[in-house]
Amino acid sequence: MTDNQFAISSLAMDLKRVALGYYRGSERTAERFVAEALKRKEEIKEVPPYLEKILISLPQKLSQKDKSRLAEDALMYSTIFQNYVVTSKV
Repeated sequence: MTDNQFAISSLAMDLKRVALGYYRGSERTAERFVAEALKRKEEIKEVPPYLEKILISLPQKLSQKDKSRLAEDALMYSTIFQNYVVTSKV
């Protein structure tokens, strides 16, 4: 696994924790992982254009007022990033 794949995989896990935190009503935990996800985003270097669009929109998506929608988006993006890592060739 390359460093970039590792960073994307870690971002996927952070986003999953964001979703779980909001679903379970633990806003402090979710907000902590939002900060981690935004830091992790900066570690990712080269990705396909569709992932680049998601990375660019990530700060906006993670600052939504509607926490239920935020959790859904975080879970969806987590799955997209995770699938990319699983299917990408080293």
